[in-house]
Amino acid sequence: MTELRKTMALHIGLLLLLLALNWLLPAYHHGNLSRIMVLASYAIGYNILFGYTGLLSLGHAMFFTAGMYGMALTMRHLGWTPAPAILAGLLSGLLLSLVVGFLALRTSGVAFMIVTLMFAQAVFLTVLYFGEYTRGDEGFVIQQAERIFLGIDLSDPNNRYLAALLAFSLCLLFTLWLVRHPFGKTIIAIRENEDRTRMLGYNVFRHKLTAVVISGTISALAGAMYGLLFGYAGATFASVQYSIFPLLWVLLGGAGTILGPFVGTLFMFYLIDLSSEFTTAYMLVAGIVLVALTLFAPHGLMGELRRRLFRWLP
Repeated sequence: MTELRKTMALHIGLLLLLLALNWLLPAYHHGNLSRIMVLASYAIGYNILFGYTGLLSLGHAMFFTAGMYGMALTMRHLGWTPAPAILAGLLSGLLLSLVVGFLALRTSGVAFMIVTLMFAQAVFLTVLYFGEYTRGDEGFVIQQAERIFLGIDLSDPNNRYLAALLAFSLCLLFTLWLVRHPFGKTIIAIRENEDRTRMLGYNVFRHKLTAVVISGTISALAGAMYGLLFGYAGATFASVQYSIFPLLWVLLGGAGTILGPFVGTLFMFYLIDLSSEFTTAYMLVAGIVLVALTLFAPHGLMGELRRRLFRWLP
């Protein structure tokens, strides 16, 4: 079997497994996996920027929030239905990532990290400042009657799961296509050796900016889907911790791997969930496990599998 066939079989097999689990999982894990798939889509967006392009952002929550509020505010204040509201969320993330990328990419390295963090804090403070519309930290609930997408009730657990799976599938398959496309190979070349890529005649700034826009738009899609499927939008999602989470998920699962974001999100979610049953210091447990994985699996879970066993993993 060729590497391409192995790759397609693995990823299509995962999606079919997730589809089957819709009818097999108990209610608690069914709801958890819906949430994990949406958050994994967010991590996939982050992985395009960090894992494949080599740009470390500390402000990705602003794109997630732009998608969430672009969707939620148009539904709440303009009376839009979910379909155009999701498009509004996508457009919000696209425009924000275009502006932020155009400005932030004037810097590099640590300066890029700081600039993205500053932009994210500006978005967070903006959400708080316009609390009359956003309800700030309190946030607001999107009513069940409003969460009808093309006649489908997304508050129903089965419909919510399938919608989350659809969004995750689109993000996963798009990334799989992207890394095999010449653009994907170019951003990987930029990650490995930016000066040499520039010397070969590639427009590095344009490729980086495109990567920021793709990453931000996917993250905005995840934010819009999260708000719509779980019926809530709040300023918490614009805070620093939601910029750190995708970094941890990608590092745990394996930066620059297709399945790494999903594996990392799944692992981190259940690590916190299970450890919280035994101790209130569950974040300490999570921290110890993270340190151990960093020491003994520096390439992440999927990265180590690729390095040690399956060289064909994308």
